[in-house]
Amino acid sequence: MDKKRLLLVLLLILLSFQTACAADENTSGSGAGTVTITEPEETEEEKEETTMIYAKIGDSVLEIQPEENSSADAFLALLQEGDVTVSMHDYGNFEKVGPLGTSLPTNDESITTRPGDLILYQGNQITIYYDRNSWRFTRLGKVQGLTQAELKEILGDGNVEVTFSLRSE
Repeated sequence: MDKKRLLLVLLLILLSFQTACAADENTSGSGAGTVTITEPEETEEEKEETTMIYAKIGDSVLEIQPEENSSADAFLALLQEGDVTVSMHDYGNFEKVGPLGTSLPTNDESITTRPGDLILYQGNQITIYYDRNSWRFTRLGKVQGLTQAELKEILGDGNVEVTFSLRSE
């Protein structure tokens, strides 16, 4: 009789296990009892974390917040391949400009620049503005945390070598 009880208990355990597995299979689809796995939401810090562009001029490094457009994306992709050094010269007492060495897609719009604007001109020249100018340009980014006077001092007079990078070093 003990063998029959043991066999009955094992049979009940087996049936309970099968019932539980069947219930899990039936509720894994849509409807009541569905378990949904979601990705954790981004924290505010992660949302605000953006790739920055850095421009090294002498001993100074400018931090540039990229624009959200295909031109800035193409510039970031170019910088992922390596640093880009541009020989820049003064133009019109409001900007430093130099040939990028390649062409990027343009998103030209009529704008008035402000000190610190990083602009793509004619798809193949890059400019850093230290004063205002109105024209059809493509915005690439904006220098962060500097006044117009500080920017003019860093850019200096005459020609300057600017190395654009994704590294702040």
